[in-house]
Amino acid sequence: MAFQPTMPFGGTAGWSFLTRTMETQKAAMQASPVVKRDMDYFRANIAKVGSAEDLVKDYTLLKVALGAFGLQEDLPNKFFVRKVLEEGVFDQTSLANRLSDPRYGAFSKAFGFGGAGVPRTVLSGFPDEILSAYSDQTFEVAVGDTQPELRLALGLERELDRVLKGATSADAHWFGVMGSPPLRNVFETAFGLPESFAALDIDQQLRVFRTRADAIFGAPEVADFAAPEMLEGLRDRFLLLTELDGGSANLASTPVLGLLSGAAGSIGSASVLSALYSA
Repeated sequence: MAFQPTMPFGGTAGWSFLTRTMETQKAAMQASPVVKRDMDYFRANIAKVGSAEDLVKDYTLLKVALGAFGLQEDLPNKFFVRKVLEEGVFDQTSLANRLSDPRYGAFSKAFGFGGAGVPRTVLSGFPDEILSAYSDQTFEVAVGDTQPELRLALGLERELDRVLKGATSADAHWFGVMGSPPLRNVFETAFGLPESFAALDIDQQLRVFRTRADAIFGAPEVADFAAPEMLEGLRDRFLLLTELDGGSANLASTPVLGLLSGAAGSIGSASVLSALYSA
């Protein structure tokens, strides 16, 4: 039976409960038979892997490898995963660099199959590095099975750091947020953006993200949210608005949003978009 964390409620109260009990609950997860078996197998066998082909041939190794980066849904896509790994990240035209989701670049870079030297799988500290990430991600997935917003809250700092390290310009940071499904969800929810927002021109989205970040937090750039107090504020607002809206990420019609962002009353999606684009 898969590990099931104790999550009596979600939202801000759930986050408070989770942070108090996380150490104990994660230890219980790591000791559960399925998780322990997979982690022990990875530790014992990953050093034998010398190529992307070797990795994708081994179901358990690939399961842990992808799971460490939140990419477990790609487990059946072996050809795609192999290509991401083999092309590496040094060539800007490589598949990992062309994908908008920064998790693929981090995954490819971590294993190092696309470089000129030996892969990182032979390094003594590599198993601990990947297994630590796998443990975190596996716990987040288990939490998300009952409280999806808490999964996003748990991974927020890591995913934000990944975007900031993966790009150098302020615009590229925002594009990284847009390309990361977990981060996009958090920011769109915290900014009260409707579901239709993602269909807009990418440059228009950039302007709206920056405008909303400045209007709500006084922080127009993604790098601003690396500060602990800003990160906490973003997480708290995301959880509060998710809770108030019953778990929906589409908050454009939530009455309390107008109060929180300085607007008057509740307005529909079209009005929200019109106001944002004219800003």
